[in-house]
Amino acid sequence: RECFMASTKSLTIVVGAGASTDFNLPVGSELKKKISSLLDIRFEHGIRQKTGDYLIMEAIRLKANNTSHGANDYLHAGWQIRDALPLAPSIDQYINTQRGNELIETCGKLAIVRAILDAERNSALHIDHRSGAENFNIANTANTWIGCLLRMIVDGCVAEELDDRFRSITLIVFNYDRCIEHYLYHALQIYYKVPKQRAAELVSRIRVLHPYGSVGELPWQNSSHHVGYGAEPNPHQLVELASQIKTFTEGTNPNDSDMVQIRAALSMAPRVLFLGFAFHPLNLELIRPHSELFEHSGAPENRRIFATAIGLSKYDCDQ
Repeated sequence: RECFMASTKSLTIVVGAGASTDFNLPVGSELKKKISSLLDIRFEHGIRQKTGDYLIMEAIRLKANNTSHGANDYLHAGWQIRDALPLAPSIDQYINTQRGNELIETCGKLAIVRAILDAERNSALHIDHRSGAENFNIANTANTWIGCLLRMIVDGCVAEELDDRFRSITLIVFNYDRCIEHYLYHALQIYYKVPKQRAAELVSRIRVLHPYGSVGELPWQNSSHHVGYGAEPNPHQLVELASQIKTFTEGTNPNDSDMVQIRAALSMAPRVLFLGFAFHPLNLELIRPHSELFEHSGAPENRRIFATAIGLSKYDCDQ
């Protein structure tokens, strides 16, 4: 509350994987196990697939038809990821250690998209439209961090005043999921009884930046490459969505517009909140403002920086 209310001009929130646990999304070892299982593609007598993800296999066949690599090349790359992940801190960091290996990057990104969409479908925010539901059960998400944040945003605010409040917020989201955008879109409709188009406009006022990309835009975001929250894509969609995932090297491209916005936001924000962020060196390097940008940005002298530290040792907190 202090972090939000103290900032009348702008607030930048850096969202890490730990924040998604509020919505029952897997992090760390759980996500690695899921990806390993998806890429454990094996065939019985070389004909019938008996393990691994069928949709990823179809996507691999599509890739093999359009590249110089054969399907078996991709399968072996998938097996390499499967075998190595228990030793890796995360799938992202493993892909980074294999940078330049197109086969590893492709299989890793296909598995990331498949795992995240599946996690969205099993999250507390998923809406089962088959039951006739239009919105998730808001009571189940009232005590999540995003529920608390929204309560502070709307406190004493009529719907017409929300645009300015939302414009003051920047979210730097290291997760591939779309939990935040999905939640706000539906929660605003419930709270203010605004139509879907107005809810979409309001959410668009918040600057949401995904350094490593996401699993695609949501249907209401008017993208030609959208995919529903927790939806199951077809093989062509899976290949397209995987191309939107960024490796660490791609994410730190200094010419990328998102990268420029991220570093500028962290340089100039009077209040910064790190939420569920593990402070991995790679991610810190990605968001670190260049010295010349920081020196000439006019950053507030009395800035406040807050961080959650659940699961971090005292040594890591001090560092």
